[in-house]
Amino acid sequence: MEPKKNPKANVGRNSSLYFAIGLALMLFLTNYAINYKTYDKEEIDVGMVVMEEEIEEEIPLTEQIQTPPPPPPPPAAPEVIEIVEDEVEVEETVIESTEVDQETEIVEVEEVEVVEVEEDIDVPFSVIENVPVFPGCEKGNNQQKRDCMSEKIQKFVQKKFNTDLASDLGLSGRQRINVIFKIDKTGSVTGIRSRAPHPALEKEAARVINLLPKMKPGKQRGKPVNVPYSLPIIFQVQD
Repeated sequence: MEPKKNPKANVGRNSSLYFAIGLALMLFLTNYAINYKTYDKEEIDVGMVVMEEEIEEEIPLTEQIQTPPPPPPPPAAPEVIEIVEDEVEVEETVIESTEVDQETEIVEVEEVEVVEVEEDIDVPFSVIENVPVFPGCEKGNNQQKRDCMSEKIQKFVQKKFNTDLASDLGLSGRQRINVIFKIDKTGSVTGIRSRAPHPALEKEAARVINLLPKMKPGKQRGKPVNVPYSLPIIFQVQD
């Protein structure tokens, strides 16, 4: 029996060539397949461009700014300068020297007596060193003179004050009038102020205090001073 293959035929003789051709073909197809791109037709269609309508561009209106003209150049300096003499003569002030030489006679100046101005000092009646002395209260110590003065002033006011004035004004009951005055450095009564339920009573209280006699002024550290004095006037209006 005869064999089917030709013993002279060698199948693997060109196998390396065929392998190289096949490998190159496969690489080409793979590269083509990777770089191949497709596009959607709907996305590619951008529509038709109409060129008939022209776009009108708005041009802003501009105003031309007028720049002011430059200032005129300063006038040229005169070539000739005239010197004008002053007609008014200025008198020079001569300051005499105050230095004294050995021949100048020195005149002694008499001493100027400086008069001290005494200030008006108010010292309360309760703490003053020497109280004002009411006429008839010259005896006794400082406290006895103080009590005597208060008693004398109260009796004087009770005697001189018109108590019927309150009933004439339609007032009733207990009435109180506060009076403040000063016994100045000369012993006179000054600065009278009164406060009452009615202005007429205030005037009556001031009238009575003005009738007080002149006293011996109070002293503080041996000097006459003003002494404020407060006096309440209290009386009952008879119905």
